Amino acid sequence: MNRFAKAAVLGLVMATAAPLAAEAQNRGDRRENRRDYREDRRDDRREFRQERRDDRRDWRQGDYDNRRDYRQDRHEDRRDFREERRDDRRDFRRDQRWDRNDRDWWRDRNDFRDYRGARSGYWYAPSYGYYRVEPRYYGQRWQRGHYLPSAYRSYYVRDPYAYNLRPAPRGYRYVHAGNDIVMIAIATGLIASVLSGVY
Repeated sequence: MNRFAKAAVLGLVMATAAPLAAEAQNRGDRRENRRDYREDRRDDRREFRQERRDDRRDWRQGDYDNRRDYRQDRHEDRRDFREERRDDRRDFRRDQRWDRNDRDWWRDRNDFRDYRGARSGYWYAPSYGYYRVEPRYYGQRWQRGHYLPSAYRSYYVRDPYAYNLRPAPRGYRYVHAGNDIVMIAIATGLIASVLSGVY
């Protein structure tokens, strides 16, 4: 083979090898670039997940604080509301309690809504209404040591506080008897004390 042919073949080989070498170089670069790209994306996803986790933690912490503040506010509001209601009820009861110097103290009380004054042959018991009384007991002046007839022992005083009475001792009850309130022994009807002329 002459020199010219050798040079031509060598040139041809060189011309073919250079692009192949460049192609191999490009493939290696592309592979390297893809690897770098994947690693960058992986790092980006990892950072994104971490940021989301941190954001959720911050949001939950903030939301938890908000819920705690909200519950605390509601708790305080309920406490204030209950105290105001208690004060209102106390004031209302104080205004509507029995007063010996005020003959109309009972007006506007719910348990006296049916009361229309004294009726011959009847007694009135607040919250119970009028009930018939035997003629011999009408106008009766009850005294300590007497016995209240069993027919009239069931008209219990529902709110002793309204009449400035202490709670009855065990075994005793306050009972409406005409215009009076008597404290009786539940078992026997023995009168232990009398509050007369209540209304």
